[in-house]
Amino acid sequence: MVTQTATRSVDVYRTRLAEHSQVEPRPHPVVWGSMKNPGPLSPPELRRYDERGYHTATAILDDADIRRCLEDVHRITDRLGEDDRIIREPTSGDVRSMFAVAQLSDVVAEICSRDEIVGVARQILDDDVYIHQSRVNLKPGFAGGPFYWHSDFETWHAEDGMPAPRALSVSIALTPNHSYNGALMIIPGSHKKFVSCVGATPDGYHRESLVSYRPPFGTPEESDVTDLADQSGIDTVTGAAGSALYFDSNCMHASSGNITPYPRSNLFVVFNAKSNSVQEPFGAARPRPDHLAHR
Repeated sequence: MVTQTATRSVDVYRTRLAEHSQVEPRPHPVVWGSMKNPGPLSPPELRRYDERGYHTATAILDDADIRRCLEDVHRITDRLGEDDRIIREPTSGDVRSMFAVAQLSDVVAEICSRDEIVGVARQILDDDVYIHQSRVNLKPGFAGGPFYWHSDFETWHAEDGMPAPRALSVSIALTPNHSYNGALMIIPGSHKKFVSCVGATPDGYHRESLVSYRPPFGTPEESDVTDLADQSGIDTVTGAAGSALYFDSNCMHASSGNITPYPRSNLFVVFNAKSNSVQEPFGAARPRPDHLAHR
């Protein structure tokens, strides 16, 4: 956990280390408060989230929601062009991600405010929440690149200054997520251990990390990922358009590239507890831009 000194929190999630990675038990809870916290999830669903690190739900968005969302995303990406909030595939030039989408799209902002989305975050984190980051990952057919193994919290802690893993992501499928078109893979139970990464963060590194298929910093050691997978296996999370995946900020996860004709487009919204608001980075010289980590 994070303890306070007169000047700054003492960091127990040390990462971007000089030589060797470390795998340590997570000292903070996963479900904060009580398993009986009021909200959209039942106590058994909360217990399973605590155990596995994620929860899935169907039909969170209907066809009209999805159509409006995709239309707005494509309209905004066309308007922004080469804006810093747009990340393109390094090989094809197709749009890979658009960040700050909840700020740019009234449609997305309204979706994020629904109780079946933000209400789950409030229930699990037992606090008022705010959007730390929002994005759309488009992963186009024949051209969508992979997202390498990582823990989001490791990045948000090191580069954004998020003190503790009192945050979660909601991934909403805007197209079907099949096992063959780059669906998300999660190592269940991995959220209960913190895996540090090796190497000091270069200044201004954030753009490279978003474009690279295997970022050189903030990426866990292969041996650590192997150990976690050997212990717990790997779950591939599939679902129809409109389905949702809620997952803890410290889950080890990844997705493979998409060489099928079928795009895998997902809306990602990160909710952080207000009591866990970001401070100065724990493993970088300066914070990332606001479109990556809202302050």
